[in-house]
Amino acid sequence: MTAPSKVSGTARAAISPAQARQPRLFPVGDRRPSEIVEDGAGIAGRLAGLVAMMTIKPTLAIGSHVPKLPWPFGMLDFAARVLRPAPGTVRATIALPHCTAQLVRAAGVLPADGKRSIILYLHGGAFLTCGVNTHGRLTTELSRFADSPVFVVNYRMIPKHSIGVALDDCYDAYKWLRLAGYAPERIVLAGDSAGGYLALALAQRLQAEGLDEELPAAVVTMSPLFEIDNRSRAHHPNARTDAMFPGKAFEALVEIIGAAADRQGEEIYEPLDHIEPGLPRTLIHVSGSEVLLNDARKAARMLAEAGVPVEVRIWPGQMHVFQLCSPIVGEATRSLRQIGDYIREATW
Repeated sequence: MTAPSKVSGTARAAISPAQARQPRLFPVGDRRPSEIVEDGAGIAGRLAGLVAMMTIKPTLAIGSHVPKLPWPFGMLDFAARVLRPAPGTVRATIALPHCTAQLVRAAGVLPADGKRSIILYLHGGAFLTCGVNTHGRLTTELSRFADSPVFVVNYRMIPKHSIGVALDDCYDAYKWLRLAGYAPERIVLAGDSAGGYLALALAQRLQAEGLDEELPAAVVTMSPLFEIDNRSRAHHPNARTDAMFPGKAFEALVEIIGAAADRQGEEIYEPLDHIEPGLPRTLIHVSGSEVLLNDARKAARMLAEAGVPVEVRIWPGQMHVFQLCSPIVGEATRSLRQIGDYIREATW
């Protein structure tokens, strides 16, 4: 993927002018990230990590040795269609230029009318798998705690497409929200795992357009994968003890991403190479036991050094994106409640 480029004048004209931007609620401090360590995992959280270690990790270990086989990555989201939504949940499918998206509202949340806040959610799954169905309960819980609709993008994925194509789909989703009447200061970019990469890259693409008023209210990430380069991650202490990811999994992912980029004629885009002052305030929730703690702390340090208000909450003993286990895991629910509070403040 090449660096985010400016959109054409025609495309920009399609976006209505943003409202006057409100001042940040969290002023820039001493250019250091705020880091908070939460309580350790309870019994349910430890059991969830054990299940992941006994099931997901061996599966990924096998797949990482033969990454170029035609694995049925799309089956996971298809199978997740059997999961029943929480009572009162409202879902609507929206057609975007090259993919679909889903508007999700928890019970009691007002409809998406273009006037209040909305969350643009970019799901994880290593750019390979997952979608609106696997993340249905998580996004519903997020909607409930943030008292906001969630717009979940079913972006196109590797290996058939590239990460650059996925980012284009996320950008189309943002433009759809703008055309629906949402002002940038009412939009929060959120994502887990690979969705964290897409959220930060999308914020940078909007910043690269040169229109400060187009920057969203905040970026919120859970267990984010912020860089494709695996060198610093491979040497992190958690690389040997991560409950979900074997060490070779990220090497295989880099190989698949690189092959997809070559087919598309793209360079691999690294968001951490494009940190600039003025990016939206950022919240990161991450397990203290996962290897992506490396990405979280590295990004937080770089964002803070650029003057971006950033807060990191570390949850010891949890598995990767443990928020998917809400409400069974109490810490997962508490994490989503904190994220919801943060989004409410950011879009006040």
